[in-house]
Amino acid sequence: MVINVALAAAVQGGAALAAPAREKQPPSSEGQLLYYNHTYGVLDRETADAIEHSAYLRKFAAFQVRTSSGSGGETWTGRYLTGRETYLELFGVGDAPGPDGTLGCAGTALSTERAGQQAAVIERLRAEGVTDPVKAHQTRDFGDGVPVPWFDSVFVTLQYDAYGTWAMEYRPEYFADPRSNTRPAAFPGDVSRERYLPDLYRDRLMRDIVAVRLAVTARDLASTVPLLRAGGFAVRSVADGGIVAKGGGTTLRYDVVAREDAALRQVEMSLNRPVFHQHEERLGRSTLTVGPGARAVWTFDGSSYDSAPARS
Repeated sequence: MVINVALAAAVQGGAALAAPAREKQPPSSEGQLLYYNHTYGVLDRETADAIEHSAYLRKFAAFQVRTSSGSGGETWTGRYLTGRETYLELFGVGDAPGPDGTLGCAGTALSTERAGQQAAVIERLRAEGVTDPVKAHQTRDFGDGVPVPWFDSVFVTLQYDAYGTWAMEYRPEYFADPRSNTRPAAFPGDVSRERYLPDLYRDRLMRDIVAVRLAVTARDLASTVPLLRAGGFAVRSVADGGIVAKGGGTTLRYDVVAREDAALRQVEMSLNRPVFHQHEERLGRSTLTVGPGARAVWTFDGSSYDSAPARS
């Protein structure tokens, strides 16, 4: 299942040494409870290989290729672009075991910023008609055989065609473990994305993911909407039967398609500084367009979207 890989393939935390102090206000307990954390997608082999060996991506973003092992002995290889609070995880066909490695599979994680907020998400899910949310707990082994609590997850359902969405909350025990190499808390109960991710983005162009466009089946969209609403995203329908969801500085657009057309279609990123001359980088069957200005748009599968995908 897609969800199994999504749970196990979370990016390893680790702050840069001597990270500057942060001036951050604690999130409100009202309104927005979930924020965009990351999206993953399974791409064709040509595109995945081009991304893996791209010299440009290593200059554009904090980029790494990593093979991970699960508790059951399964392995997967991901290509990661990490920003200030968000990241992108890309697989090639067969890079993940079983159905997880099928072309077009994708998933999105939404996370809380303050410890304990997941309970409020669950209550909102029940108000949305999800009477029995699926809960999961993930641990991490730093190599000594002693698992450390990592994060808790909540799903609307584990039954889907090619796309899954879940809510996650990093555990305070993980941040408290010195081996996690994460930042000190900026406010009481800080389990935020910024605290978890390293500061490597500061030396690259990519800052964060601000919009994602995905093609999903009607069934997968139906199980996604309640979690978006419970998290505080404003959801509206669009003419083609899809939706646009906005919240916490990120926009998600979903197009409804048949299973064979399901895919990660486009990702828009903010940049740390403006680019005055547009640069196009062809990566397999995808195109990364950087600039002009402080934005970049990455289009996959040969789809043609020449404006911000989720902001229409």
